[in-house]
Amino acid sequence: NPATTIKYSLPKAGHLKLSIYNVRGQLVKTLIDGVRPAGPDQTVVWDGTDNLGAAAASGLYFYEARTGGEVEVGKMSLVK
Repeated sequence: NPATTIKYSLPKAGHLKLSIYNVRGQLVKTLIDGVRPAGPDQTVVWDGTDNLGAAAASGLYFYEARTGGEVEVGKMSLVK
């Protein structure tokens, strides 16, 4: 099964919202929406499904991480 690992670091514990979007800007899946501990080299795996459990198509996707008023966006590819 295709999967993508997203690595992140949090300088201090707090609320983190990590979401996946397609190239049209549509929300595909919310991976994390809650309080997370501080620390480097943390990971979360996206299994290639959307919020309803359906398989997402191969292609380019973007992740958005929001925490403490900061936003980080990155891109990734899902290949099946």
